[in-house]
Amino acid sequence: MDQLAALADQAANPGADWSYGGFGVYIHWPFCLSKCPYCDFNSHVRREVDQARWSRALDLELEAMRQRSGARQVDSLFFGGGTPSLMAPETVGAAIETVQRFWGLTDNAEITLEANPTSIEAGRFRGYAEAGVNRVSIGVQALNDAHLTALGRTHTALEARAAFDIARSAFDRVSFDLIYARVDQTFEAWRGELTEALAMAVDHLSLYQLTIEPETRFAELQARGKLRVPSDEKSAAMFAVTQEICEAMGVPAYEVSNHARPGAESRHNLVYWRYGDYAGVGPGAHGRLTSNGKRWATETVRGPEAWLNRVEAMGDGLTQAVELSLSEQADEMMLMGLRLSEGVDMTRYTALSGRTLQEERITPLLEQELLTIEGKQLRATATGRPVLNALLRTLLA
Repeated sequence: MDQLAALADQAANPGADWSYGGFGVYIHWPFCLSKCPYCDFNSHVRREVDQARWSRALDLELEAMRQRSGARQVDSLFFGGGTPSLMAPETVGAAIETVQRFWGLTDNAEITLEANPTSIEAGRFRGYAEAGVNRVSIGVQALNDAHLTALGRTHTALEARAAFDIARSAFDRVSFDLIYARVDQTFEAWRGELTEALAMAVDHLSLYQLTIEPETRFAELQARGKLRVPSDEKSAAMFAVTQEICEAMGVPAYEVSNHARPGAESRHNLVYWRYGDYAGVGPGAHGRLTSNGKRWATETVRGPEAWLNRVEAMGDGLTQAVELSLSEQADEMMLMGLRLSEGVDMTRYTALSGRTLQEERITPLLEQELLTIEGKQLRATATGRPVLNALLRTLLA
């Protein structure tokens, strides 16, 4: 369904709003070989995993989600983690076949698998491609050995470049992540590193500022005065430099932290940011599912073994499915959509919430050139994007 048709449909039936962003399935593989000190994701170190048992449990929860969502086709399937490249190709292939059986994949469905450089092998990657994966996202994080060590990564920059070459030989679409505003990182070093990354023939990059998350090893070190990250001012300047370099090299930001050549945007992430529906499967996975005209926020058990036992006993690992009011949906849609360079269609917000955005809240933000309105699209400007969270608090208060 194209954008105009989706808007017309939702205006008559707000319960069809999800169709604007499409439908995706997210499968969480929670296991890693080690825990990075900055990571607050639901990841757990395990050396041995009964993949056949886990495959059966994923099938059960996918079936339960299909019963909730009803008939529709999947636009994107994403294996996240953790380290999904520790999954056997047979496990990945079985999950893809299950999604195809229960929902059906669109002809051009995007199927992405996250990978760490240490787990990338040519044979394994050929197996993923044969199973149906058509895009990989590599957690490179840095192209500097000293900083990789400081980030707790177990690969070297040389291994990261080799992993990229292997992935590129197996898949047409390859993305990788980098973290910047790292401890002791200079502007000059980041310029050189980013320029090298952009020259590696990639069509998509995710570029994240280092954030100290609660209950991580980095948070503990910072509290003890043993970790000093760049100031807010320096981080903001590095953000500006990042935008400048990526724009100049034809890989502009289509979202606050994501850059792509035209047409290479992550379709799965666009499902989130355009506020589509997505089924979250696996330990700690979140979802948004529309059923019988109502949208539900879902969440599953976080602990891997607890999730596995619950799915085997109950058929799914859900701990909650909370109905979202139309007003809550409208605010979530705005929170997600303003991250995109395309912004948010204000008629969609009105169709969902039944109200227009308050002029007295928008006008000062327009005057400060933090927001702009073009036609019906509300967008954050280059000035507004670095302070998006504060902007949204004002807009939706």
